[in-house]
Amino acid sequence: MHARRWNIKKLIICGGAFLIVYILLTSGTREYEIDATIESSKPEQVWEYVADFNKMRTLNPTILNFKIIADAGHTHDWRYTVEYTERLSHWPYWLNGAKADYVVTKTMPGVEPAVYVIESKHKTCFFKGTYCLHSFSVFKCTAAGEDTYCSERVQYQCPPFLENACRREVEFQRRAVMHNLTTIFSKRQQHSY
Repeated sequence: MHARRWNIKKLIICGGAFLIVYILLTSGTREYEIDATIESSKPEQVWEYVADFNKMRTLNPTILNFKIIADAGHTHDWRYTVEYTERLSHWPYWLNGAKADYVVTKTMPGVEPAVYVIESKHKTCFFKGTYCLHSFSVFKCTAAGEDTYCSERVQYQCPPFLENACRREVEFQRRAVMHNLTTIFSKRQQHSY
């Protein structure tokens, strides 16, 4: 009887280990794209607002706190690294820690059309850092007449059985950022009259 329990335990442990390895090895990459037009705004102002991680908590309601751990560069090529804590929008009591490297660039003076870009690589970890997923984002701002056209392309990892949950999370966060950005700049426009 004792040997039979031991075999069942071994089977459960082996099955659990296999499942963990499967999850880790099959976190495929997905993509998401979003865009918006920010009326009566200048691309450089919108870009500067989004690039400032102090403003990110206003734009992305899932971010709880952050700490800039590295910062270097100049006006046309600024780089920083940030560590932050966020909650999942659909599971607000589930927190995760993340580290991101940002590269904030704009075209040199005289180059037309001017393009303002924010690239970021994120490592988001769960279970006290034992399971991490990676994502990469390219956020661009360009002039569209008197307005600013913003677009973002996100590539993100997700385990296959959580594909819908990951997609909902990415959509919620990216839509919130674009919506809040549009709202903030429309209020600025109203106050300038």
